[in-house]
Amino acid sequence: MAVADQQITERYSIYNGDCIEVMSHLKSNSIHFSIYSPPFCGLYNYSSDERDLSNCSSYDEFFKHYAFVVREKFRITMPGRLSAVHCADIPSANHGGDYLVDFPGDIIKLHVREGWQLKARHGIWKEPLAVRNRTMCKDLYHETIVKDSAKFGVATMDQLLIFVRDGKNKVPIMHPNGLEDYAGATKIPNELLRFKGHRGSQIENEYSHWICRRYASSFWDDVRLKHVLPFKESREEDDEKHVHPLQLDVIERAIILRTNPGEIVLSPFMGVGSEVFCALEKGRKAIGIELKASYYKLAIKNISTCGMTKCETGDLFDSISSVETCP
Repeated sequence: MAVADQQITERYSIYNGDCIEVMSHLKSNSIHFSIYSPPFCGLYNYSSDERDLSNCSSYDEFFKHYAFVVREKFRITMPGRLSAVHCADIPSANHGGDYLVDFPGDIIKLHVREGWQLKARHGIWKEPLAVRNRTMCKDLYHETIVKDSAKFGVATMDQLLIFVRDGKNKVPIMHPNGLEDYAGATKIPNELLRFKGHRGSQIENEYSHWICRRYASSFWDDVRLKHVLPFKESREEDDEKHVHPLQLDVIERAIILRTNPGEIVLSPFMGVGSEVFCALEKGRKAIGIELKASYYKLAIKNISTCGMTKCETGDLFDSISSVETCP
């Protein structure tokens, strides 16, 4: 497979290249979990590369190409294991952005067609003023309700869709001592701290029960929106918009709930390395793929700050020697 650059270490493997080209060399049934944000069709343009999904000429063309990712992801995921897709409703390009398109709904339909089943859906609260300032959506301005609130919009929540591949999961995802850390802004009640890491009957582990109830919620309202990896230096002069990476709280919750320590987490749209970084921080292995060079370079820098135990990912590939670096 042809990649522009790569780093293969005892802890992770990351690639600057097209995700389909890299994924095609991964062994079938070799990935325990994947988590990523696909390009939000029509909302952001990440690069001028013709292979970039954000540059598709239409909504339908986007899903035609994204289907290859979903299909390849199914092949390499172990039976009974999961994939998390971060997404949101997007403005309709056909109506000047005044109306919304059910982007998550269409992602679900595509996954079901390709053999996946929807396991869970979490809504992630977004602060309206921050959304307005970042997107410059006029329908979120106070001026809109003053003049005509029929045109007033909404700070659309993010969504984390959890899909499962059909089949029997041969290795249960277990938490023998319950959940030991909480990723979010809410403070755990002091009276529950004595149960952290409880080694007895988990029925009595009130600390873990408290976290479990919050993680099981269909709406995550305390994700720390600014708790992200550094990303500003990845911006290039010709970038159309500045994109905010996925919050580490969201990634950590998904990884802790859906994988065992030492298992493999894949991010086919790695960006600045958030999913890889979090996987390593939580004692998992990681594979990341990123098409845009400036994102990839910052991912290297971000991942280098992660301190975790060594692990091996190289044996996942049919032939590591087949990886060629483009001039």
